[in-house]
Amino acid sequence: MRLNTSNRFLHISGILLIGLMLSACSSTSKEPVVEDVKPEAELYSSAMVKLEAGNYRPAIDDLEAMEARYPYGRYSEQAQLELVYAYYRSNQPAAAKTAAARFIRLHPDHEHVDYAYYLRGLTAFEENKGALDQYLGTDKAKRDPGAARDSFTDFSTLLNRFPNSKYAADSRVRMIYLRNLLAKHEIHVADYYISRNAWLAASNRAKYVVENYQLTPAVETALQIMVQAYTELGLLDNARNAQQVLEANFGTQSIIDNASTTPTTDEQKIPAPRSLVSRLTFGLLD
Repeated sequence: MRLNTSNRFLHISGILLIGLMLSACSSTSKEPVVEDVKPEAELYSSAMVKLEAGNYRPAIDDLEAMEARYPYGRYSEQAQLELVYAYYRSNQPAAAKTAAARFIRLHPDHEHVDYAYYLRGLTAFEENKGALDQYLGTDKAKRDPGAARDSFTDFSTLLNRFPNSKYAADSRVRMIYLRNLLAKHEIHVADYYISRNAWLAASNRAKYVVENYQLTPAVETALQIMVQAYTELGLLDNARNAQQVLEANFGTQSIIDNASTTPTTDEQKIPAPRSLVSRLTFGLLD
């Protein structure tokens, strides 16, 4: 019995040993996987060629690979800027603004940080536009003004910090447009309050336009709203003051010289608005 047990043990051990040897041989026969890592200069050159050709998403792949593999490389800072541009051109506004904010945070004194502000402002500027706006004539002032405010802030920062930047002139023109747009948005809100007879809220919105968006086309309409709202509220002194400013700046005839506590008709309270062409062209085609 001892001999048979011993032989059986040796037989099992031999099988296990052979299995281990075969397993070891099979594992060593596999070739190691070698990742194809391109040099930094080659990745950057590849990304630039793709950007020039308008192949933004493949360029993003190269630039993101550079960020991951060469975070402190020779081209790292420039690649971060190019990545912001590539995100912007590939219609990825959230990624573009995040990448721009990251560059500004990491390199506040970089010689091209003005470009990061400009791209972030431009991205938010484009967010306020719809793909079919030019065909449908959509009123952008009726949209959420958040993106427009963000864009205005970035362009304003660029002009304050870098008045001689090559992006300053374009930023200034866009700020004029955005300022008019934001003022017009406040008028839309005031009109909504008027439709609900919320005269105090309407007058406050109009007053905000007069105080914060001077020299915009919306000021004339804001003063008209103030005259109407104050008259409805029985605040005739306030209404007269608004009317005087309206007359002095826009030549509108007085409509409340003989006003009393009895409200006048709607036609008497508000001067005739400017034409549609005048409003759409910001008064350039009066």
